[in-house]
Amino acid sequence: MISRSLFYGVLSNNLTKRVCCVASTRTRTISSAPYKHDGVTITTTTKPAAKPDPATLIFGHTFTDHMLTARWTEASGWEPPRIGPLENFSMHPASSVFHYAIEFFEGLKAFYGVDGKVRIFRPDMNCKRLNISAEHACLPQMDNDELLKSIVELVRLEKDWVPKAKDCSLYIRPTMIGTNASLGVNKATSALFFMILCPVGPYFRTGTFNPVSLYCDSKFARSWPGGSGASKMGSNYGPTIRIQKIAEKKKHQQVLWLYGEDQQLTEVGTMNLFVNWINEKGEPEIATPPLNSLILPGVTRDSIIHIAKQWETHNVIERVITMDDIRRALKEKRLKEVFGAGTACVVCPVSFIQCVDEKLEIPTMESGCEVAKRAYQELTDIQFGRSPHDEWVVVVD
Repeated sequence: MISRSLFYGVLSNNLTKRVCCVASTRTRTISSAPYKHDGVTITTTTKPAAKPDPATLIFGHTFTDHMLTARWTEASGWEPPRIGPLENFSMHPASSVFHYAIEFFEGLKAFYGVDGKVRIFRPDMNCKRLNISAEHACLPQMDNDELLKSIVELVRLEKDWVPKAKDCSLYIRPTMIGTNASLGVNKATSALFFMILCPVGPYFRTGTFNPVSLYCDSKFARSWPGGSGASKMGSNYGPTIRIQKIAEKKKHQQVLWLYGEDQQLTEVGTMNLFVNWINEKGEPEIATPPLNSLILPGVTRDSIIHIAKQWETHNVIERVITMDDIRRALKEKRLKEVFGAGTACVVCPVSFIQCVDEKLEIPTMESGCEVAKRAYQELTDIQFGRSPHDEWVVVVD
């Protein structure tokens, strides 16, 4: 059951507009009228687009016919949401999103099941994480249940866009941006929430279980303690593109993000990281870095942790993993598998790490990719309705 706990906070009356909203203080934005889905208006397109061939889908390039929008102001709170044809926005060039990246987004998926039903996977977690990001960006909160109603309503309208093909799904992208026209560095006094949908195929063109090679260099950092690395803000992603291009020039597919002098492993590209090895005590272990503000609390990450614990074949632990831990485990032949995990790709095996000039061969494929394959199978069984898990899916009627 989705929690009905509210995420609205109130600023004290004596605060002026120049007060800086700092996430660590848990100060929250005024929201006079809460977000309510029930007043939604729906206008359908008169020019529906042709549905694409699932075999031609490239992630994030094709969009459905409709979108949802809702506007917020500090003075009045939320206006009722609207669903209408996909269209461009007209915005003031001084809008805060353009200058200070006051925005955040979410990403989740709907799947066409083997029984013909459409299922959204764990949307309650995305709704909760959205409000964490909103707090970091000093943007308004949204009631989880009301937001979920909006997600379901839009997916219901676009059900025919959910691909009926293996490894395909409908990607859901809720986004909120600051829209007030001001060049002052301050919290937004107006905002726009919108949601668009994309039918997608596999995230990597090479396929699901073709391994990737990683490039890492500790002089590059994606996040740091006390920062916003645990939220889905666009400002966490844009600066990583240059480093990704460096990796590609060196013939690698993704970046392994390190932090600190001890070279802690944090994320793989935009994915969470898992390691399957025999730990220092000789025990089989599935390890992933802890939620310490450096990494995103991924929904797929959380799902794999829950699933793997039910196997009772490994210790499943959140722990700091350093490059020296990887080197030592390789030397002692204890390392079996490294893989990334995320909404876009589900899982992604790693076969090679280049740390500046050092090359490390990871025996993921030689070891059978056992944990990644089993996790992928069990997750997709739930997503596509082959295995019942009512707590983790919302069926769209």
